[in-house]
Amino acid sequence: MKFLVIRFSSIGDIVLTTPVMRCLKTQISTAEVHFLTKKSFVGLMEANPYIDKIITLQDDFNNTVQALIEEDYDYVIDLHHNLRTLRIKRSLKKQTFAFDKLNFKKWLLTAFKINKMPDIHIVDRYLATASNFGVTNDGKGLDYFIPEGKGVDVGKDLPLSHQAGYIGIVIGATYFTKRYPLDNLKSLCKKINHPVVLLGGKEDAAIGAEIAATDQYKIYNACGKFSLHESADLVRNAKVVVSNDTGLMHIAAAFNKPIVSLWGNTVPELGMYPYYGEKRSDSYAKSNILEVKGLGCRPCSKIGYKKCPKGHFKCMVEITPDSVISAISRLL
Repeated sequence: MKFLVIRFSSIGDIVLTTPVMRCLKTQISTAEVHFLTKKSFVGLMEANPYIDKIITLQDDFNNTVQALIEEDYDYVIDLHHNLRTLRIKRSLKKQTFAFDKLNFKKWLLTAFKINKMPDIHIVDRYLATASNFGVTNDGKGLDYFIPEGKGVDVGKDLPLSHQAGYIGIVIGATYFTKRYPLDNLKSLCKKINHPVVLLGGKEDAAIGAEIAATDQYKIYNACGKFSLHESADLVRNAKVVVSNDTGLMHIAAAFNKPIVSLWGNTVPELGMYPYYGEKRSDSYAKSNILEVKGLGCRPCSKIGYKKCPKGHFKCMVEITPDSVISAISRLL
């Protein structure tokens, strides 16, 4: 049984699809699993033992389609479900199983605050696409595999002060309204009684440097200094991870790390809160969700904005550094 699984982007969404590949491969003895994604996300799956072949979305869409036709798949599992995947499915003319994005229900929640979303994590909604093959959730949570030699060398890559353990704080996110405010971050880092490693991409390096300047011995700015796999390894080595609703939060869950997740314009009801899996010990106790409830403007978007539409950004500003410290202390 030859499967094509499709998910083009992004980091967090792709990590959330990993139980589908694992369960297909381990529960169907003859399964051959191929994964189609964008070139920029191939590295996420390069060491995944449950994927037989990774196919990249080429610049010439027709070339991609032709390559897929030549593979002669038996089934297509569409976990992205947009116009491009529709074109692919029509071209392949194979039996397909598509993930329902529930866009209308998300619109009701963000536009009118009417919650009709199912009380089910997106991972289980992804897995439902494979239910016709007898595939069930194995309860093992998410996967993230760091290729050999592509992690960090703690003894070389971290200051001596941080090599015995640290709190990882993810300061980045694609949209401003998902990011914990700079002043709150400075206050949080000042109050934490542990070494701190700031995590993010190159676009977060300047803010990370500003935060680290408040205490150059306690705070290490790793933003923009490491590859994605190395950043994932820093997450894996952290005692606790504090994170916005972003990709590294899901990578932390894949490593079964205790997480303090901070929610601004998005809400856990959208179904993408930290996911550990049923069989991992004390899984739900390891996830502390912090959010400001009762705001009439929240959630304002299923994705995010470049600035707060209301101008006050209460959804993040009012998550106090003290409340984050308390959550970290509980997990420690």
